[in-house]
Amino acid sequence: MFHRFKQPVAHIPLPEEFTYPFRYTPHPLCLIAAKEVQQYIGAQKAWEQELQNGKMFGVMVVKDPSGNLGYLSAFSGNLSGKCRQPFFVPPIYDLSNPCSFFKKEETEISKINKKIEGLQNNTSYQNALTELEKDRKQAYLEISKEKEAYKQAKAARDMKRQNHPLSEEEEAAMIKESQFQKAEIRRMEKHWKEIIHAKQAAVEQFESATEQLRNERKQRSALLQEKLFEHYIVSNALGQSRSIRQIFSEYNHTVPPAGTGECAAPKMLQYAYLNQLHPIAMAEFWYGGAPDNEIRRNGFFYPACESKCRALLSFMLKGLQVEKEPSLSGTNGSGILEIVYEDTFLMAINKPAGMLSVPGKAKKESIYSLLCKMYPHEAELFVVHRLDMDTSGLLLVAKNRDIYKRLQVQFSKHSIKKKYIALLDGVLAPGNGTISLPICANPADRPRQAVDILQGKAATTHYEILAIEGERTRVCFYPVTGRTHQLRIHAAHSQGLDCPILGDYLYGKPDKRLYLHAEEITFLHPVTDEPVTILKKADF
Repeated sequence: MFHRFKQPVAHIPLPEEFTYPFRYTPHPLCLIAAKEVQQYIGAQKAWEQELQNGKMFGVMVVKDPSGNLGYLSAFSGNLSGKCRQPFFVPPIYDLSNPCSFFKKEETEISKINKKIEGLQNNTSYQNALTELEKDRKQAYLEISKEKEAYKQAKAARDMKRQNHPLSEEEEAAMIKESQFQKAEIRRMEKHWKEIIHAKQAAVEQFESATEQLRNERKQRSALLQEKLFEHYIVSNALGQSRSIRQIFSEYNHTVPPAGTGECAAPKMLQYAYLNQLHPIAMAEFWYGGAPDNEIRRNGFFYPACESKCRALLSFMLKGLQVEKEPSLSGTNGSGILEIVYEDTFLMAINKPAGMLSVPGKAKKESIYSLLCKMYPHEAELFVVHRLDMDTSGLLLVAKNRDIYKRLQVQFSKHSIKKKYIALLDGVLAPGNGTISLPICANPADRPRQAVDILQGKAATTHYEILAIEGERTRVCFYPVTGRTHQLRIHAAHSQGLDCPILGDYLYGKPDKRLYLHAEEITFLHPVTDEPVTILKKADF
């Protein structure tokens, strides 16, 4: 599993610290290793069909006890239906062992699945469903027909009453006719209710048995997952060992998501620790096509996933000298923000790239916290909207709650107009248009977002290509909605511009910064009701 480089690499300086896995630029040695791994993958014809939907792979540069430099490689999950493949490091825990508790319990769960499938395909059940649906339709037709007849008869009776006076006998006959028709409708409804109830009972016998099996499957799966995470024992550079379940319990008191420990990064670290290999640098890359809802590009490098790897790697990296999380704060340590516009009621800030709009869970420095320091005597300050941490540009701040609410109303009605400038990492043909792709959070890989036709919220962006600048394209975005990462998704997705924003480490390639800037905002002043346009040109 330890691979020596095929080309001379002694002239390439080693990094002083191990890669910070959640935001990094691949080290040159990782680039060389990744290229060699991609060549190996490309030669495996048996994997071609599977990799049409793509898979995440990883490389880790390591030194063996003799000081020889080489690399490890891993894939996330399974490959070609197996958790072990030649060339790649093994899984942390081998689920494929036929003698393992996992395989035994998986067999029992498979038996339950077959029972459920058998009940659902049972001829008697299918016939009962068909009969129930048939009777429901027939009941609807007959009762509707009877009600329509009553409606027409009632209209005829009403017309007769309007046209000439009726004798007592005639009125009594019409009342009797009406009562009979109503009674007939009630009798018919009762008749069909009894028939349908009997047919429903037959169907429910099968569905009740199916539901019991589903509940049993759910309970056994949960217990299996819990037991599995107790057997996933991982190590760190300090020589400590913990189960994945322990790690998540100590980190944030949560249960590990399904698939934790199956990503490339923890597999490579575990193999390195168990085989006395010293980790030097790592990188994870995507190989192959991509699912429609995700933005993945063949050969692009991506950060480790948050939900499954943040807690796990925080333990596994202990004892290594790891790069600090990159900071892109644009205040140059001064703690002073650029105020582009200000009056008695509101202000517009030029938010630096790499700074949060409001405090997050990590309690990092934010626009709001800096403003509180700059304006210590202001009773209230409200950041009216948000910009992604990596995005720079105009951000509105209200000086009291009433102004905040009035501006919020304009945002909710989409009457506030915003203009963004971006540099795209590629060349596009001149033109303009509209992108409409629904967006939702990717729960398995936050903070990444995904395009999802069923679960996503509507997101619309107008765009205009401004200029070609070498291998880059300058574009203007006019967002109609304000979804998280909307412009980044609409730029990078294959059904959008299919060209990521330069420096987008989540959906494209990392660079000095994300080249996206909120340049202009137009709104009605919440007090004077006069239109206000504020401009802050991008500095790229």
